[in-house]
Amino acid sequence: MIAAYAEPVAASIEIPRLVHATPAVAFEKVCFAFDDHVVLQDVSFTVDKGSMKILLGASGAGKSVLLKLILGLLRPDSGRIFVDGQRIDNMGERDLLRTRANIGMLFQQNALFDSLTVAENVGYRLYEETDMPRDQVRRRVEEVLRFIGLEECIDRLPAALSGGQRRRVAIARAIAARPNLLLFDDPTSGLDPIIATTVSNEIIKLRDLESVTSIVVTHQLRDAFYVATHEAIRTDGCVEIIEMRQTQLHDAQFMVLHDGRIQFEGSAAALRSSADPYLRDFLYRTAPPW
Repeated sequence: MIAAYAEPVAASIEIPRLVHATPAVAFEKVCFAFDDHVVLQDVSFTVDKGSMKILLGASGAGKSVLLKLILGLLRPDSGRIFVDGQRIDNMGERDLLRTRANIGMLFQQNALFDSLTVAENVGYRLYEETDMPRDQVRRRVEEVLRFIGLEECIDRLPAALSGGQRRRVAIARAIAARPNLLLFDDPTSGLDPIIATTVSNEIIKLRDLESVTSIVVTHQLRDAFYVATHEAIRTDGCVEIIEMRQTQLHDAQFMVLHDGRIQFEGSAAALRSSADPYLRDFLYRTAPPW
């Protein structure tokens, strides 16, 4: 992987992106509670195909619950949830399994199999859940490892990798089956800033070069704003990560959960400039000076 960092490019004419009629994810007045503890209350939002939603909020705000609802691991108390146009909140387990086949999940702790090589970890879903011939699985594994810059690690065990490399292998496993939707649960948590930037670059590349729809749950505001304000481009066969032009700051939208509701939804610039007292306090307490 080659990543370069450039000064902001001067504003230019914005090129409109294709908007899909059917969103990748849609919540309609979703409510969820653990007994008497209300986690989500009348939550409604959409995620367009090929776009990114960055989900913020204090611990216990319901961010991880939201991901589990999208996967069908939890059922809402009321409201409706759609994934790629299919209503999933009342879907049977067999149909849910088919829906999950088009979703890639990056778990907070990577969840790699220690006894399997990188190749076996990345290709696990293809080996276990598809009829793809083993030689084709190997080629796909090599392809995704090449994409994230870890092809030389293909036959190593996870214990021989750094923390950042293990996180990138987990990303490779999540994308190996070519899912339509990727869910990231705190992808840079526990990583130092330099390694976290490397992981963030992979998330940016998936959005901009592969047009993968993604929802990113994070507590790391530095990394969240980095992902929202940078883009991946190809130049002479190499991939560069550069600061995004101001006119293009619409590919990643923020959503902040608070007290079971959506406190904010919009761009990075709108979040930074918000006069909402809770948002200003939230950013002041958790983000470095901007």
